[in-house]
Amino acid sequence: MGSKEGLTRPVMVRVLDCSPADAARTAAVSAKLAVECEDPSLYSVTERCLEDLTRDNTDVLVLDLETIGGESALEPFAVRCPSTVIIAVSAQGSVSRAVNAMRSGAHDFLTKPFSLDALASKISFQLDQRKPNLSIRSEKTLLTKSASLEATDASTPSAARKAGALDQLIGKSLPMQAVYDQIVRMAPSQAPVFITGESGTGKELCANALHKLSDRNKQRIVTINCAAIPRDLIESEIFGYVRGAFTGATENRAGAAEQADGGTLFLDEIGEMDLMLQSKLLRFLQTGTFQRLGDTKSVKVDARIICATNRNPLAEVSAGRFREDLYYRLHVLPILLPPLRERRDDIMDLAQIFLQRFSSEERRGFKGFDADAEVSLLAYNWPGNVRQLENTIRQIVVMNEGQSVTIDMLPMLIRDPSGRTTSVIDLSRERAKSQPTIRPFGTIEPLWAQERRIIEDTLVAFDGNIAMAAAALEISPSTIYRKKQSWLERSC
Repeated sequence: MGSKEGLTRPVMVRVLDCSPADAARTAAVSAKLAVECEDPSLYSVTERCLEDLTRDNTDVLVLDLETIGGESALEPFAVRCPSTVIIAVSAQGSVSRAVNAMRSGAHDFLTKPFSLDALASKISFQLDQRKPNLSIRSEKTLLTKSASLEATDASTPSAARKAGALDQLIGKSLPMQAVYDQIVRMAPSQAPVFITGESGTGKELCANALHKLSDRNKQRIVTINCAAIPRDLIESEIFGYVRGAFTGATENRAGAAEQADGGTLFLDEIGEMDLMLQSKLLRFLQTGTFQRLGDTKSVKVDARIICATNRNPLAEVSAGRFREDLYYRLHVLPILLPPLRERRDDIMDLAQIFLQRFSSEERRGFKGFDADAEVSLLAYNWPGNVRQLENTIRQIVVMNEGQSVTIDMLPMLIRDPSGRTTSVIDLSRERAKSQPTIRPFGTIEPLWAQERRIIEDTLVAFDGNIAMAAAALEISPSTIYRKKQSWLERSC
């Protein structure tokens, strides 16, 4: 049985590990959580744990993969407690094993031996995502008011926006609301943040918002674009150098890490970093110290690390281009920024803001978009995301005059994405032709039933392989497990 949302009560933590010593050590994580916890329940036998999961409330379940027989044995746990935070642990850690565990229903993975702080951070993040009404210990509240905001309460996205921290991030869609919530929850933490997303989705804006909402915002956020700096210069840019370290080094120079002392160091496009430099960065993250290029003395700084990449970090690790140990050190608080095609509700809001801005800059009189232009903007897939939309609107403003943006003003690529050279379709007529037929209410299939049909058809297509079906549907395997559990409950 998963935890029941809406019920205010202490958190229940269960640990399954055949080693009593490991189980007791893992259970001590409850003392590090910022929520009130019941006494943890420890198990060494899988069957006994499964029985209690079926009968009793569970908020957090930490499982040793060797005890249950591997990551493939996670399914019964995911089905029995669909709303429970499941953390898989193993002494035989690898990227492929972590991926398989999460595909099979785990929410996160840790390699033994792990620190209780690391486990507590992962559990706290997952609990925050579920937003249960748990009793928070006032003396350990994670979302304390930022000292920089003084009397302003920025513990919610709306309050943070009023404080100006989220002004640069635009969008009211559900995917963006989830991002705002993550930013507000993660900002007070000192743990590293790992931002992923396609080019043009706003990763640097996200990093700036995290810094503004943190208690470090009186100090600088220093940004290094790892893709824009030559490999032979990037080490000196991050860690600095002393006079005589190389030809042309005529004076000592502090690097980005030293300049960010007390503030935030943002490493953009970290996937482009050379493997040798990744090793030095890992040591810096572990110890908080580094040596300037050409120096023998260590420098200690206190900087929060935020990094970003437009690549798939796990794929980079598997390909040997990114250190696995560095990935696990950085990937503590992940944020995935959605592409613009997955937040179409925001397209016209963004377009209107860009139109107003550039019309003012270029002294044009544009006020809005006509209906056909709107349809084309909404239908286009925007592979370059918000940056492409911004540049498109600027081009329109510079190259045209008028009060409304018409379809003829749009670039041909957006008017006709397929590259056809035929005449422009009269979209208003097309819309008039395609009015939906009115159907009797009783013939409309409920949304949950449509979901079930689609998921079950996909499972049949992949011979019951949940991981492959989830990948095809672009959802997580744990979502399928939870849907199956909800169908079972409906049929009872």
